[in-house]
Amino acid sequence: MEHGFLKPDPLVLATPPNRRSKRERVQQRTRRQTRSENKPNGGLLYRLMPLPWSEWPGEARLLVGMTAFWCVAGLLVLGSASWWVASREMSDGAFYIKRQAIWLFASWSLFSLTLNSKLRLLLRWAGPALWGGCLLIAATLVMGTTVNGASRWLVLGPLQIQPSELVKPFVVLQAANLFAPWSRTRPDQKLIWLVGFGALLLLILKQPNLSTAALIGLTLWMVALASGIRWRSLLGTALAGGTLGIASILVNEYQRIRVISFVNPWADPMGDGYQLVQSLLAIGSGGFTGQGYGLSTQKLQYLPIQSTDFIYAVFAEEFGFIGSLSLLLFLMLVAWVGLRIALKCRNNQSRLVAIGCCTILVGQAILNIAVASGSMPTTGLPLPLVSYGGNSLMSSLVILGLLVRCSLESTGKIGGREGQNRNQLSS
Repeated sequence: MEHGFLKPDPLVLATPPNRRSKRERVQQRTRRQTRSENKPNGGLLYRLMPLPWSEWPGEARLLVGMTAFWCVAGLLVLGSASWWVASREMSDGAFYIKRQAIWLFASWSLFSLTLNSKLRLLLRWAGPALWGGCLLIAATLVMGTTVNGASRWLVLGPLQIQPSELVKPFVVLQAANLFAPWSRTRPDQKLIWLVGFGALLLLILKQPNLSTAALIGLTLWMVALASGIRWRSLLGTALAGGTLGIASILVNEYQRIRVISFVNPWADPMGDGYQLVQSLLAIGSGGFTGQGYGLSTQKLQYLPIQSTDFIYAVFAEEFGFIGSLSLLLFLMLVAWVGLRIALKCRNNQSRLVAIGCCTILVGQAILNIAVASGSMPTTGLPLPLVSYGGNSLMSSLVILGLLVRCSLESTGKIGGREGQNRNQLSS
């Protein structure tokens, strides 16, 4: 010690000030290795995915794979059903396939956007979006395009928008908003949204579009049932909905004719029962193993609307009983996966969203098959991800995106503070 100061250590002076200890270097190398392992296939893919693929639940992985398979198979079925008619009417056999592929690309973009959006944020915007959908549906009654006696489309330049299809995801989200906290919701808030849902159904019936109104009503009823509302209220609602549907059939002549032709389509096989008769002939011609891909004869301008409402009849003719049974088993698998996702959700809102998505998607497919097979009156519901149409395609993939998002948030790693902390650590 000199002059009251400690004598400097020569080893310390020889060590560079920016040199880290061995322990710090090991810790930094470990952090880098962990970060790279959490970025499968590079940082870009990591940023496009809400969660590393290795951390996805099994249900979410399976559902994404099933969705991709469903889209590809649907495009192939549409190609078979539409090629001959497109060649004859559009001079391009791939006309419908090309347009469907473009819509498919846009729909998968919405699917990805839904996956990367927090469920609570989507739930927050569901109410305003639903009111906007009601306004668009009301606009179809004033300035909509009328096809086959129904005004369901708005024409915006080269695009045709069907608001009753696009509003379906927001119906599921807002139903979860309403019924999840039902016992804690103020009576005035309950009344506002029940009136809103009732107005939506009445506007869709006014188009008229009984099938979509029935599907949305069934979805609302199933979400309410899953939330634990009293059976007495649910039975009263079911009776009111059935009465409203019967009234719509009595008021609208074309719906009444469809019901009559459904009871006995062979009474007028060349008139009102023509669609159902040709559909039944196509399904019956498929036999056990089917005629083979692309070998349907009923699609050669015998079966009307073969690319949309009655595309299942073409599928059944080409793939037979085996193919039809496989399709039903596939829909059962989708329902089973959706139920498992709902059971694993961490809160009531997510659980009700999963149940609503599963109901509206699988329910629409079952209704389409029931119509084509003569199990219920003819309606205008497309077969999800198979029938031609961009509006139905976008709506279906957004609904599937919501279902996958519910599964991802059930892990607790995204959707809340956990997701924010993860993003900070990975940056």
